Amino acid sequence: MAKIVGSIVTSHVPAIGRAIAGNLQNEPYWKPFFDAFPPIHRWLDEVKPDVAVVVYNDHGLNFFLDKMPTFSVGAAPQYRNADEGWGIPTLPPFTGDTELSWHLIKQLVNKEFDLTTCQEMLVDHAFTLPLKLLWPQEGACPIKVVPVCINTVQFPIPSASRCYKLGEAIGEAISAWDSDARVVVIGTGGLSHQLDGERAGFINKPFDLQFMQSLVDNPKWATQYTVEQLVEHTGSQGIELLMWLAARATIKGDVRALQNTYHLPISNTAAGVMLLEPVA
Repeated sequence: MAKIVGSIVTSHVPAIGRAIAGNLQNEPYWKPFFDAFPPIHRWLDEVKPDVAVVVYNDHGLNFFLDKMPTFSVGAAPQYRNADEGWGIPTLPPFTGDTELSWHLIKQLVNKEFDLTTCQEMLVDHAFTLPLKLLWPQEGACPIKVVPVCINTVQFPIPSASRCYKLGEAIGEAISAWDSDARVVVIGTGGLSHQLDGERAGFINKPFDLQFMQSLVDNPKWATQYTVEQLVEHTGSQGIELLMWLAARATIKGDVRALQNTYHLPISNTAAGVMLLEPVA
């Protein structure tokens, strides 16, 4: 059966793309963030995952306010980058793993998750930037991918508890997949930030750090909060932590943090990076 080798969670701030395009990785503003990735690159070289399940949020590229699915899963043979810009060059298409996609879709529907199935799907910075950060030297992403979208844009937004259960169901489905594939689960977004309104520029470092620690020692910690409470604690866009939560929930049991970096600000956003590996 397939095996989840680990989970990587990281911010997907669009300005990261500009930093990559401008070779700004060693500038003082950016260096603490980019320094988190070489140890993860070495880990990826060692564990050699075959496919990445990427849990992220769409920013109006596939879904807009008139049609906003709560959960959606890509089932396309490839995914093209059609971002709004911000400096990262247009990337080669990402190769989809349609076998795993359809297995996940069937398993999740059987567990009463009502999904939108996308046999055509474009991907934006929330998907492309994390993969470029993880495989920076590759022209095209070297492994297959399965996109999983969670609505964090328009209310009603799924609760932390529901997203955690989604992650659990994804993890169980991967473990039941009749394949010898090694799967890495990537969660993108956040951390605390608000880009508009009276609280524009809001960052909550204590809450961010507590949330990051909870992914190691108490992964259900965030499920005690309602969506409204999470927005209060993290800002209107900080609710993207739901993708981190779902990604962590795919791993059953204990994890160890092989990388844990927190840096602020990046474009008025608190940026975090974690590599979580299952404890045997």
